[in-house]
Amino acid sequence: MLIGLTMTNSVLPDFEEPERGFDALQFAAKYAAPIFLLLLIAVFAILHENFLHPLNVFNVLRQVSIAGLIAIGMTFVILTAGIDLSVGSLMAFAGVVGAYVAKGGLADRFSIGASADAGYPLFMAVGAAIAVGVAGGLIQGLVITRLRVPPFVATLGGLTSFRGALLWFAEGGPISGFTPEYTWWGQGRVLGVVPVPVIIFLVGAIVAIFVLKYTRFGRYVYAVGDNEAAAAMNGVPTRRILVSVYVISGFTCGLAGFLLSARLNSAEAVAGMSLELTVIASVVIGGTSLFGGVGGVFGTVVGALLIGVLTNGLVLLNVSSFIQQVIIGIILVAAVAFDQFAASRQQPG
Repeated sequence: MLIGLTMTNSVLPDFEEPERGFDALQFAAKYAAPIFLLLLIAVFAILHENFLHPLNVFNVLRQVSIAGLIAIGMTFVILTAGIDLSVGSLMAFAGVVGAYVAKGGLADRFSIGASADAGYPLFMAVGAAIAVGVAGGLIQGLVITRLRVPPFVATLGGLTSFRGALLWFAEGGPISGFTPEYTWWGQGRVLGVVPVPVIIFLVGAIVAIFVLKYTRFGRYVYAVGDNEAAAAMNGVPTRRILVSVYVISGFTCGLAGFLLSARLNSAEAVAGMSLELTVIASVVIGGTSLFGGVGGVFGTVVGALLIGVLTNGLVLLNVSSFIQQVIIGIILVAAVAFDQFAASRQQPG
């Protein structure tokens, strides 16, 4: 009898879903960040004559590149429905360790000229900074997957732990005065025009886009973020994927820490304070869902540019830095609220 009932499903008439016309809300939800970015550029170009000057344009790109590079790593984390609050502290820690290696210790931490050449080779300094970032990401990934500590708590602990370790390691002070070979990576320009950090940021974005769109690892990242339990049942190594995304985040922190110290010609113990807020805002404003499984690096790049353009334009218009923080916070909340509203419209009923 049960078999007969189930078989009757095959003779039920097929109902075709009605074709839907153009949905302006869904279109806006999908392309809100690029549209808003273009509108901001147009408005600031009208309000200030120097906004589109090439020097200002490249200045915006250079300012965006450090946080944008970390935001690329954060995108991988948030796509798995995770979060990394430690990125600012880890970036600063990595930058100080790289500077320590470049200077050969703390004895000549403020030396310049010939004394600055007494440290270790550049590749060792870069390697040390990246190694610290990767190690920090690996530790947090293992804490989350092995000890089952929620990502928010685990990385909040990392935020304070890495900052404390940094202050202890650097004895609370900066390390400055590097060789021209070192500072070129933060201050140099390719063809005399494009800042080196901008090129590294764009190359990193292209690589990340390729990984997420065209590799098995990228598909696994989306699968884990969409439904971790279902992904595990289908053979996805969820623990390995989760650890990997925090390692990627740590890698971008390490590289960004080196680039920031090279740009400033100083590794500061207080660098990266509240940077995690800007990074998360870039990712979320770019369309990546905090609930995982939706978004991508292209949107993150747009989000980072949007914040950079907004900040730069407000500075040119002499708007208070306090007001700037208020505006960015409002935009972040509005982006998440709009994304949730658009998602609810897609669900039946």
